[in-house]
Amino acid sequence: MIVSFAMFADAANISQEGKLNILGVFDAVQVGAMPAVHPRAHLVVRFKGTPMDVGIHKVALRWINPAGVELWSSDGQVELTTPPPGVTEVDIPLIATIDLPLDVQGSYAMMVFVNDEPRGEVPLHVRTAAPFVAPAGGLVS
Repeated sequence: MIVSFAMFADAANISQEGKLNILGVFDAVQVGAMPAVHPRAHLVVRFKGTPMDVGIHKVALRWINPAGVELWSSDGQVELTTPPPGVTEVDIPLIATIDLPLDVQGSYAMMVFVNDEPRGEVPLHVRTAAPFVAPAGGLVS
């Protein structure tokens, strides 16, 4: 199985027709201060499998801070069943709603593993808001 694409979004779902809907894709956030939590980020990953991938596969997510420290992880499984005759590729969507812990400014990464092998990386750049400095005279309009 390969990762066709992976991204963070404000929201995502799968329609009744099986369509993957993604809203508000982002790769950077700004927070008031550290440490912080970015609430309810949706990690969207689309795997592609072939008939050779039939079976159960371990999927792992690892949230890594700018210093390379793992702040969060989750493991699970996906099963690819035998596709219908003539089908050469199968899309397997994964949507994970995650509260992302943020401990320092910088570039974070969500690492995606399949069967303990790295298959994708989703970057997220985090910065703190610049402190507000009132203009001379103290009036702001």
